[in-house]
Amino acid sequence: MKKLEFTIEINVSKENVWDALWIDENYRNWTSVFHEGSHYESDLSEGSEILFLGPEKSGMFAVIQKMVLFEKMYFLHQGEIVNDERQEGTFGENAIEQYDLVQKEGKTELSVTLNAPEEYMSYFVNTFPKALEKVKEISEK
Repeated sequence: MKKLEFTIEINVSKENVWDALWIDENYRNWTSVFHEGSHYESDLSEGSEILFLGPEKSGMFAVIQKMVLFEKMYFLHQGEIVNDERQEGTFGENAIEQYDLVQKEGKTELSVTLNAPEEYMSYFVNTFPKALEKVKEISEK
């Protein structure tokens, strides 16, 4: 796994950015850049499980390691879901995906850190910046 970091400055409060990231309709909008029909199933509370799914009920499952409202959402991915069946232990212990929001002078810096398998590096390097531009667009509406 290789660590990737992406950052974008958004011209609104961190509360607006948070809503753009995690309100269901907004989440579906910005994650469509990765896969049309992407959504999650979770209560988004720390310690809870979260399912990241596509319309065909395949995707990933994770645990929310840390959630600080309007500031942090950290996931530890645990495995894949294929045809609605869990594939335990698909990922190693370092399969993180972390969202950090810091407000500075009326703007919000959104940083995303993730560890990606080598074979997905170019995909994430090309796609994540597009997804963050979509988050910015949703946030600044």
